[in-house]
Amino acid sequence: MPQLAFDWDAAIAHIRAVDPRMAAVHDAAGRPRLEIKRYRSPFEYLLRAIIFQQLAGKAATTIHGRVLDLFERRRPEPARLLKLPAPRLRKAGVSANKQKAVKDLARRAVAGEIPGFAALGKLDDEAIIDRLTQVHGVGRWTVEMLLMFQLGRPDVLPVNDLGVQKGFARAQSLPVAPTPKQLAQLADHWRPYRSVGSWLCWRALELPR
Repeated sequence: MPQLAFDWDAAIAHIRAVDPRMAAVHDAAGRPRLEIKRYRSPFEYLLRAIIFQQLAGKAATTIHGRVLDLFERRRPEPARLLKLPAPRLRKAGVSANKQKAVKDLARRAVAGEIPGFAALGKLDDEAIIDRLTQVHGVGRWTVEMLLMFQLGRPDVLPVNDLGVQKGFARAQSLPVAPTPKQLAQLADHWRPYRSVGSWLCWRALELPR
């Protein structure tokens, strides 16, 4: 199983030491650990991410499953995706705009512009964000999720994530959720383990009020 790119025990100890309210969230949630469940390739991860955009979980899962059914052994390949005619993708539930995005992803993958996980692992966070957001339909948040949950990077703070904003407000007993700029400032003391603090914000939303 892929491992985090940092020492979990050291990271959670740091967050607990600098932020007692996040320590309380960790305790209330049963002291869970962040785990990595890696896809076979960044291409497959980004393909799923594009399909899931702006859709409810069940609908997105159904459409993603139909797309996988278009490939042998349900393993999507960039070259094969490029050859799929628009009507087949449309029948699977992929909108015209998302077709544009997945085709661009496939073209870039065929051209070698979408590195594998081993190659991505040699790049810093911002370099990965810069490279992958060149794909039509792939924004910073999508790549931040890849950094956190596929590469296990320690210091990612997705300031535009509503769940992180709301979870931070709940954990810190704030009357309203912070803006992205405010969140960046308020969570700065989590460095160099802002991924862990962000993850605990999501856990905070799972707890009873």
